[in-house]
Amino acid sequence: MKLKKKQRAQRSEKTRSGRPKGMPKSSKKGLNRKQLEQALLDVMHDNPTVAYNYKQISAAIGAKSLSERQLVISILDALAANETVDEVEHGKYKLNTRAGYVEGVIDRRSNGKTYLVPDDGGSAIFIAERRLRHALNKDRVRVFLYARPKGSEPEGEVVEILKRAQDTFVGVLQVGRNYAFLRVDNKILTSDIFIPVDNLHGGKDGQKAIVKIVEWGVSDRSPIGEVVDVLGDVGNNNTEMHAILAEYGLPYSYPEALEKAADEIPDDLTPEEFAKRRDMRDVPTFTIDPKDAKDFDDALSIRKLESGDWEIGVHIADVTHYVKPNSPINKEAMERATSVYLVDRTIPMLPEHLSNELCSLRPNEEKLAFSVVFVMDDNANVKHYDICRTVIKSDRRFCYEEAQEVIETGEGDMKEEILKLDELAKKLRDARYKAGAISFDSVEVRFEIDKNGKPLSVYFKESKDANKLIEEFMLLANRTVATHIGKPSGKAKPKTFVYRVHDTPNPDKIRALSDFIRKFGYKLKTTGKPKEISSSINTLLKDVEGKGEQGLVQTIAVRSMAKAIYTTTNIGHYGLAFDYYTHFTSPIRRYPDMMVHRLLERYLDGGRSVNEKELEDKCDHCSAMEQLAATAERASIKYKQVEFMSDKVGKVFDGVISGITEWGVYVELNQNKCEGMIPVRELGDDYYTFDEKNYCLIGRRRHRKFQLGDPITVRVAKTNLEKKQLDFVLAE
Repeated sequence: MKLKKKQRAQRSEKTRSGRPKGMPKSSKKGLNRKQLEQALLDVMHDNPTVAYNYKQISAAIGAKSLSERQLVISILDALAANETVDEVEHGKYKLNTRAGYVEGVIDRRSNGKTYLVPDDGGSAIFIAERRLRHALNKDRVRVFLYARPKGSEPEGEVVEILKRAQDTFVGVLQVGRNYAFLRVDNKILTSDIFIPVDNLHGGKDGQKAIVKIVEWGVSDRSPIGEVVDVLGDVGNNNTEMHAILAEYGLPYSYPEALEKAADEIPDDLTPEEFAKRRDMRDVPTFTIDPKDAKDFDDALSIRKLESGDWEIGVHIADVTHYVKPNSPINKEAMERATSVYLVDRTIPMLPEHLSNELCSLRPNEEKLAFSVVFVMDDNANVKHYDICRTVIKSDRRFCYEEAQEVIETGEGDMKEEILKLDELAKKLRDARYKAGAISFDSVEVRFEIDKNGKPLSVYFKESKDANKLIEEFMLLANRTVATHIGKPSGKAKPKTFVYRVHDTPNPDKIRALSDFIRKFGYKLKTTGKPKEISSSINTLLKDVEGKGEQGLVQTIAVRSMAKAIYTTTNIGHYGLAFDYYTHFTSPIRRYPDMMVHRLLERYLDGGRSVNEKELEDKCDHCSAMEQLAATAERASIKYKQVEFMSDKVGKVFDGVISGITEWGVYVELNQNKCEGMIPVRELGDDYYTFDEKNYCLIGRRRHRKFQLGDPITVRVAKTNLEKKQLDFVLAE
């Protein structure tokens, strides 16, 4: 029988005897029924259009003895009975192909197994490595779904790659005399990329580079690639930060042509423009930002009215006045969707001339703003508001530390304004919590780094009253804008809008959180109204303050929450306890805020509702890019943690178990919050099994338990910067 091209390509998967690769050799006792059935199905799955008699299939799987061949006949009869195979003519069988085809997205899991997540929302379909047809994680594919015995998981084979999720990869070049390879992290790509020397484009051995796959035949073990950018030497800070961005498909530079285009945008602060706007240049106004910030996209103003009430302005940089909808700069901003904040740098969404100069609300400069101006009483009740274009002039730029000192001492520049806004902010905050908002005040890890990007020390950033002052008024402005469009007064109907929504928690995750904290002696309400559950979560977060398990409980609580996303379908924001919420206050660094500004301008001028489908597609893109940016930020933090610990190999630290998996115990160090892992193989005193339900590893013989939240003392065993990996061993 002639072998088809596909079968010839699969020769490498067989041994010389014709036995499928990985199948046990026949022993004197012969192969058992289970082994024979699996081998038989493997052959049929590889050749779903071929019909076999029992002799042909026996030869293909290496079943030689009489007893084995008799078992093959019995297996074929059983598989035909449950319709896994068809008897197409007397004594000839082939795979039942009536299962059909399914489209979906490839999901490569942390345990190394690969599944298809079907578009129709059905059960995940297992795909063996040899049947992936070079499909990679997140690729959209078409899969042939095998007929399987009842009770077994669905299984299939990729027949077509519909859309690659990624065709460029970051790795380290290995250059020989006549060819080269790009060595890629095997969690991303299971084979290295072959690079003809003509495609190296200056890349040298040992350098990090970005390579684009240009060809990958079905029968080729490795793809063929071409170097599209050489990032630099391994270990160089710029190289490594650019590599992290490139790994997630994020840009690490700004197009020079667009920088030049931004430089040519005029700052048209003319009397004609001012006449169209509410003039608030004489109202006391200031900004509060991190001390190293250059893009000031929000300012606050405050003055007392004759009525005794307070006029408070939340002023936001009027980015869309300068960035027009169909301009190349807008297109680039839409693609990026967000600025990205790594440990040592910001990769801006907009060109620097716009973000740091034209749009930035710098002190003592007249600036155009889009504002929400509130009239509030002393109890922080909003009596009236206006959403309007304004011209402002900031009197003072504060960093958070300076504003915090004014709040704590009652002395300093603009003390009356800051102290009054702090008083009102605290009342707004109390009202939110009474309405059911959740208090997630987490500690952020930050690094002090030298001019070369090397981390010198670790410090922790806490949210204090100055931070919360700004936060409350930004929340108020965002909520007001969303409510203004989503819940119009009178008989007007809501128009299509961008909402920032946060769904209620998954009940299973809340129950899992409750089970976990019970081990520490805490309780959590898992049923009832959303406000009752959020109130119980707040009580928990307050109870763990200052305790050793605080960070861990906060982390697990955050993981039990849904992710906030952008959408045109409003379901409210559970975490903030708002019925309507959007993002309006950061257009310099978030594209959804630019979308909101444009929609507001359109609707305030009486414009018709926009196309919902088009807006929803943009929302989906922005949500996805936000997640990518957050993942890249975490990767940069992890890299700096490993770099910071690289000269501490052999040293002992106290920590807490922050994660448990079947392959190891994750430990967060108390001193610097750096996280590493004790591999299971290093727990050599016993054989440990993973108890997923109780978040622990348990020794079979000695019954020693490693449980989430337990204190532990470890020694730093190894650091691997390339993999961003920190390995510990028990210090005992």
